[in-house]
Amino acid sequence: MIVVGGEALIDLVPVAQPPGALLPRPGGGPYNTALALGRLGVRTAFCSRISTDGFGASLLDGLRAAGVDLSLVQRGPEPTTLAVPSLAPDGSAAYGFYVEGTADRLFRLPPALPEGVRALALGTCSLVLEPGASAYETLLRRESGRGLLTLLDPNIRPALIADPAAYRARFLSWLPHVGVLKLSEEDAAWLGGRAGDWLAAGPSAVVLTRGAGGLTVWTREGAEHSVPAHRVAVVDTIGAGDTVNAALLHRLAAGSERPGPVDWPEVLSYAAAAAALTCTRAGAEPPYAAELSGARPTP
Repeated sequence: MIVVGGEALIDLVPVAQPPGALLPRPGGGPYNTALALGRLGVRTAFCSRISTDGFGASLLDGLRAAGVDLSLVQRGPEPTTLAVPSLAPDGSAAYGFYVEGTADRLFRLPPALPEGVRALALGTCSLVLEPGASAYETLLRRESGRGLLTLLDPNIRPALIADPAAYRARFLSWLPHVGVLKLSEEDAAWLGGRAGDWLAAGPSAVVLTRGAGGLTVWTREGAEHSVPAHRVAVVDTIGAGDTVNAALLHRLAAGSERPGPVDWPEVLSYAAAAAALTCTRAGAEPPYAAELSGARPTP
């Protein structure tokens, strides 16, 4: 099983008609990652705090439909976090947020994760907004100490970070507890670091998403691999990076059962194919396993 921890929210996605209208869609980086893993057929549990309001109910319905385990989900009467993406002509998105007094930021540390968990993924708003951020940070340190594969996707949202210098320092303090650091070119530019520096701090691999430029990984052993992006008609990029998270975890956590070197070109190619399909759909709509059957080699 893979556990994904972090926020679940509602994206208010702009639509063409009527002018100025916003369409509510399930979202949040960790939520999208859990949804994508479930659709890929991976045993997945979501670890979060979700509102008891109507939006919260719809978020849970989406996870259930993907087969995601909800036993680690906490509930609260506070409203659901809202995000308003603005789309650029190339389909990329910037975000504004409504987060004051919302349910997901009140997450509490669970006493234990279920037996059989092989990996933990964390990231995005949940590692910024207190008091939940400290609970997720403690979860990362605790589960890394138990030997779990950990993936961190900072997925920087500058509008939420009141003290950039403090966040950058906190980010560096997480790296000794991170197995795979995945981030975008925009994240890397905002954080102001380099792959070699981050690898020296702890992760075994750093994966960089470069939009239309594809994906690159650097490993602690000194290897570097890149794959191109798939050429598709992009509707928007919402959820593409989260789909990459899911694809990486799918391949890496499964590979942990078969000791040996990671086939990074295959892993990245699979992630690129999954992200490309997500970009052909409005909002965060990651693909199902059957849609990617041609992107994986025969075992």
